[in-house]
Amino acid sequence: MAGYGTNFIIVGAGTAGCVLARRLSEDPHARVTLMEVGGPASDPDIADPAKWPFFAGSAVDWGFRTTPQENTDGRIHDWPRGRVMGGTSSINAMAHVRGHPSDFDHWAANGCTGWGFTDLLPYFIRSETSAYGSSPHHGNCGPLRLMQPDDPHPLTRCYMAAAEELGCIPTDEHNGACMTGPTLNTLTIVNGKRLSAADAYLEPARSRENLEIIDQCLVDKLLLDQSNRCRGVVYQQEGKRHELHTDGAVILSCGAIGSPQVLLRSGVGPADELQELGIDITADIPGVGKNLHDHLLSGGNVYLSKNPVPPTRYQHSESLLYVDRESDCAAPEMMFACVVLPVTTEQFTSPEPGAAYTIMYGVTAPRSRGTVRLQSTEPDAMPLIDPNYLSDAYDREVYVEALDFARNLGASSAFDEWCEREFLPGPGVTSLADKQAFNTRAAYTHHHPVGTCKMGTGTNAVVSSDLAVSGTENLYVIDGSVIPKITTGPINAAIVAIAERASDLLLGRQFLTAEIP
Repeated sequence: MAGYGTNFIIVGAGTAGCVLARRLSEDPHARVTLMEVGGPASDPDIADPAKWPFFAGSAVDWGFRTTPQENTDGRIHDWPRGRVMGGTSSINAMAHVRGHPSDFDHWAANGCTGWGFTDLLPYFIRSETSAYGSSPHHGNCGPLRLMQPDDPHPLTRCYMAAAEELGCIPTDEHNGACMTGPTLNTLTIVNGKRLSAADAYLEPARSRENLEIIDQCLVDKLLLDQSNRCRGVVYQQEGKRHELHTDGAVILSCGAIGSPQVLLRSGVGPADELQELGIDITADIPGVGKNLHDHLLSGGNVYLSKNPVPPTRYQHSESLLYVDRESDCAAPEMMFACVVLPVTTEQFTSPEPGAAYTIMYGVTAPRSRGTVRLQSTEPDAMPLIDPNYLSDAYDREVYVEALDFARNLGASSAFDEWCEREFLPGPGVTSLADKQAFNTRAAYTHHHPVGTCKMGTGTNAVVSSDLAVSGTENLYVIDGSVIPKITTGPINAAIVAIAERASDLLLGRQFLTAEIP
């Protein structure tokens, strides 16, 4: 579609891009082009919920790696991200957790006008079909069909009983009136198969005449004129350079790693970094690539089993648990998951599948902040990713508390039928120093990078509350990179809601409203 006439160019067919492509193309007067570096999710393993842990390093993974992390024993961490239609929603663990209402109210209180919980709740509702809808909390006719396991794994049942034994009050599910407490996971699985954002949003819209999809193309940079108005993109396909122009808007939906890279290659970012690489400065925006943060998990608190552990019927982790600390924090600060496989990092010898299970743990509101930078102007060069894990003392403190709570769960009488003994960390790890040292070796990504094109105001803000890139015209970022402070739970549900609301913003439609129950 060369030349002018496209109203919207969306770069990236991950979660946000798929939502936007469907919602924007609902307007018959709009023309939408969706661009994706990957191809269709043709590998049958993608549809199998149990196969998600094995996509790292595959053809549908970008293969990102971090710089050596000082506070995780100098380790380099693999950072799998989806390079396929649907993006990371095609390779993730399928947990659908919105986050705590205070997460979004914090955004609104810090310069993100219109992005509080009352603003986003109608879009969470619009996005889903839930067994709990229609209700003030849930929808019953949205693209994302949600489920909870109807026949939980026996270890899952023990795990939830252990949480009750430790004083946690059960809740129906994570996305209702109460997030904390033991409950079954809410999952995007339909008839035993993964439901990605591409499945839910893009496939029903694919045949529309006003929607064009260009896959197997890598967007290099933006076409910005002398007044910093975005006029299109430069991309590579089959070894050739192409330009795609628009008289409308260009939307970056490449995620927390990809979106800042495109901006930086286009001269939009910190002037000093751009000058080092010989990139002409279009807009000096210091925050591009800053504010990177991610949830950490542990690999992990592993237990040898008395009995052979049956395989999962779902995705290995059928229950998440969010737990409050004794603090004035509005949202729960620790999370836990019972995984029916042994999960360890490369630092440890792992038992065989079927011989052990894991109680994973993590920090929901990390304060450590890192960066994404370019190491080359070449569009296919790997970026420099430095999450700066555990650099903040708060993260290290809560991570140890989470380890202690996980071990208390594992030692509960609820596991008597299964637990032979704790394999990791092991009985010798008792002092604070030993626990901290273990965590540096057990830490690994929860696959939730956000923040590198921060929404809001202040020095590190990149986009305003309308998601427009500062210092430019007709250029937007809509994906997890705009999240200023990470949500309490997995980020995919929040990204869906962000893109849902952004579609109304871009089309000038009236925002949905709902009353908080």
